[in-house]
Amino acid sequence: MAEAPDQHQRTEEPTPKRLDEARKKGDAPRSQEIVATVMIGAAGLALWLLAGPTANSLSATGASFLDHPHQFAVDGDSLQRLFLAIAVKAGAPLAGLALLFVVAALVANAGQALPVIAPDKIKPQLNRLSPAEGAKRLFGAVALVNFAKGVGKIVIVGGVLVFAMWPDRERLVGLPNADMRSILAVAGSEVGKLIASAVAAMSVIAALDYAWVRREWKKRLRMTKEEIRREMKESEGDPQIKGRQRQQRETRARRRMMSAVKDATVLIMNPTHFAVALKYNANAGSAPLCVAKGLDDLALRLRAAASEAGVPVIENPPLARALYAVVEIEEEIPVEHYEAVAKVIGFVMGKSKTRPSTL
Repeated sequence: MAEAPDQHQRTEEPTPKRLDEARKKGDAPRSQEIVATVMIGAAGLALWLLAGPTANSLSATGASFLDHPHQFAVDGDSLQRLFLAIAVKAGAPLAGLALLFVVAALVANAGQALPVIAPDKIKPQLNRLSPAEGAKRLFGAVALVNFAKGVGKIVIVGGVLVFAMWPDRERLVGLPNADMRSILAVAGSEVGKLIASAVAAMSVIAALDYAWVRREWKKRLRMTKEEIRREMKESEGDPQIKGRQRQQRETRARRRMMSAVKDATVLIMNPTHFAVALKYNANAGSAPLCVAKGLDDLALRLRAAASEAGVPVIENPPLARALYAVVEIEEEIPVEHYEAVAKVIGFVMGKSKTRPSTL
């Protein structure tokens, strides 16, 4: 069995086919920082949307209890109903927040790479039970990088939050002596500022982390020169790819012929099935050159292009069939056809006719 190439031999960037195959196997670049950022943003959105209505609902319940305490029974069933009503009012927003977290996490992951069914990812791997492999995952280079990233994130986000809160430090210090309404107002303002600052800092970190993860992903999927050659060979042998390449070549060739026929000296027709366009330069001292040829529909298109450009069209079925069979584009006509072609070109130059003629 041939040994797998080591990382030093993988010097070539991965091809699009290699990247697509990795994605189909569930191997795609994903940054958990993006997921964390989206979830923090979702928490801020939920707090902005739900905090006010929830606080008003709970305060209304509490106010009614304080205003009319004598109307509430204190037996077990009444207290149970009271606590259930409060739990429902407080639990509905919490359930909505939990659902929002789930949706945010799914969207953040799907936005980085579409979900795929990858049996290899869920297949049991015995090497994960190895203590050596576990130690490598815990203390290896990847673990150290992740640890450094985590510490850096804490330092950066913490610094941003301190910077955001620092202008309000005097007001926060005196907050314990304020009334409850002022405390709630300041708390709401400061929490919103903290969440906005955290999302801004995390967005920058997430963008840098995704760039890093994608770079490492492509580096891990690098290929050897032999793998590149083998993939190219396999691609060239694909009938669909060959068909597309042949179709592209034919399309380009037709475009060149449609352009070249406008500069031709004469177009020889049969009169609808074969067409051969020849270009002759008397000063060059060489034989006439075939610049375009076509069969059936292409022949008619060449005829239309020649007529539009004022190129003489000569109907000579035997000569058109013979030239079509033996001469290729950008080739001079064979010696055996010199005399017949010379008569056609002499006739064209002598008469200078632009309408279809018969020779």
